[in-house]
Amino acid sequence: MNEESHWNTIASNYNTEIFDVFKSDKNGVLPRYFDKHANLHHHAIDFGCGTGKAFPHLSPRFKNILALDISAECLGIARQRNHSNIVFKRADLTQRGVKLPEVEFVFCCNVIMLPERDKNVKMFQNISRALRPGGTAVVIVPSLDSVLLSSLRLIDWYKSEGVSVEDIPASDIDYFKNNKREFVQGIVHIDRVPTKHYTPAELELIMQQTDVRINMLEKVEYEWTTEFNEPPEWMKAPYPWDWLIELRKV
Repeated sequence: MNEESHWNTIASNYNTEIFDVFKSDKNGVLPRYFDKHANLHHHAIDFGCGTGKAFPHLSPRFKNILALDISAECLGIARQRNHSNIVFKRADLTQRGVKLPEVEFVFCCNVIMLPERDKNVKMFQNISRALRPGGTAVVIVPSLDSVLLSSLRLIDWYKSEGVSVEDIPASDIDYFKNNKREFVQGIVHIDRVPTKHYTPAELELIMQQTDVRINMLEKVEYEWTTEFNEPPEWMKAPYPWDWLIELRKV
């Protein structure tokens, strides 16, 4: 898949088609991390900014922000958000040679989720390169554990209506497309798009290939309505989630 063409095509409908982590964060985890690292003397990078959903959170908290994205169309929309301390640059963040300034803070939200593992590792390495020693990155990535939980909850829902596991329509739990190689790599098909999901152990392995270390790993939880249409009232905690990784430059 050509990433630039893909995101250029989506750009005009980005705000309606792409899951909004900021609006769906049921416990307000993200604002807490933004406040924790806010410093009007520090520089930040929005690593894969899309149409700029993070700008209202980053702009008031940092001296200036470099907004990076592979899509010229997304950047064009992001420029319309009217924040005076943000500059823009189109960049393929999977490339090792991309030129990045050193900053104190990097934010990256559901960008490092390509089906090609090597490209994801390179993006983590680029975040590492962009951080000054002692700098921090806050990265959101999809959780493989959460997908498995959602599948189990769907099975429970069917059982509550008298439907056995064997009779559940395959299309309802067809995240892995019956491909064992994709399963072991954490590739989940979301709206027919192969999307990388992570376990904590794999994240630890990846960070061994960078100069950053995991300082904190926390769930960003969402309501069950983000997974299912009209879920039953008994479907409560544990809720689906993405991983928030707080990384510190060694």
